[in-house]
Amino acid sequence: MKEEHVYTVSQLTKDIRLILENTFQEVWVEGEVSNYTVSSAGHAYFSLKDENSLLNCVLFKSNNVRVAFTAEDGLHVLCRGRISVYDKRGQYQLYVSKVEPRGMGALQLAFEQLKKKLHEEGLFDEEHKKPLPALPMRIGVVTSPTGAAIRDILKVARRRFANIDILIRPVRVQGDGAKDEIAQAIKEFNEFNRFLIDGKKDEHPVDVIIVGRGGGSLEDLWPFNEEIVARAIYASRIPVTSAVGHEIDYTISDFVADFRAPTPSAAAELLIPLKRDLKNRVNEYRRASYLALKTKVEALEKKVKTLRESYILRTPMNVFLRMRQEVDDLLRMIMTNATHTLEIREKELASASGKLKALSPLAVLERGYSITFKENKVIKNAALLEKGERILTRLAKGEVKSRVEKTCHRECSRESDPAKQEKR
Repeated sequence: MKEEHVYTVSQLTKDIRLILENTFQEVWVEGEVSNYTVSSAGHAYFSLKDENSLLNCVLFKSNNVRVAFTAEDGLHVLCRGRISVYDKRGQYQLYVSKVEPRGMGALQLAFEQLKKKLHEEGLFDEEHKKPLPALPMRIGVVTSPTGAAIRDILKVARRRFANIDILIRPVRVQGDGAKDEIAQAIKEFNEFNRFLIDGKKDEHPVDVIIVGRGGGSLEDLWPFNEEIVARAIYASRIPVTSAVGHEIDYTISDFVADFRAPTPSAAAELLIPLKRDLKNRVNEYRRASYLALKTKVEALEKKVKTLRESYILRTPMNVFLRMRQEVDDLLRMIMTNATHTLEIREKELASASGKLKALSPLAVLERGYSITFKENKVIKNAALLEKGERILTRLAKGEVKSRVEKTCHRECSRESDPAKQEKR
């Protein structure tokens, strides 16, 4: 009996891998994306599934960067690649080299995905749009120096306003590296302006930027649908006009820019006014200003003439004489009122003085009475005096100082009067 060959796990796995790789060197597989993840190294891992089966897939970074859209879970795709075995797990899987969406072009899907993302972040909001200058002195143009776009812009500029400066920043507008050059050009224009402001150079900065190119296929216009370009436009402090392709072409740049022009020449028409129109407008303003000034001068001349013919300017001395007479009348009125008031006040004072005099103690003394004081205090009761005390008696005319000999609480009898006793 022939001895059967015994495989090690590694040998069997290796043989299976060789069979699969030789049999399925390049295949297309259709399915729904599931469990899509991207490692820190940039490699994508996901599964393709249908109603009955599931296939593990690997999309290495070198191939992933060429996929325009993001293979999200639930997306129906076509994957191209080779079948092989991951030895460590003994698991066969599809090593993907290309991914295409099923039912929609890859670029169109990438466009819709990025548009949705930036819209949700607010990059398209009107509140972020900067106003365009009414008369730009210098326009920066980000485009190919050999394309039709720059020729159209220069042609319009020479026709409408030849004095305006056009500063060109040459870039590639399609192919690899175009998106980075466009984003860098926008950044450099902003740095150029900042240099002029900080360095205080005697040179006018860029007032507005035109970013664009002529028409082409979706692939040709794709650099203007890249996220790096959209964010460079959004970050620009200088207003940006997007002018990409033809009127029917729309790019992400159109949505995020401050203004969208259907073509590069239309952008120039929009930004550069006709010099003839500006001259006409200036002349209209000049005429309007002249008429307004003339009307004002005529009104002032009429006012001066009216004043010159007025009474006060024709006979100014009469005015002064009349005013002097009015002053005299006022002085006489003041003196009359003052005299009358003084007489009234004198009568009131005399009346008050008479009343005070009638109430004065001195008036009582005039009628024959006297007032007795002891130590400057009025004595109203004889009981307050003692024999020998000195007292002062005030009469209507003069004063009498005396010593108390005797006091009576009532009227003293005549017999007690010393003068009468001596007479007896």
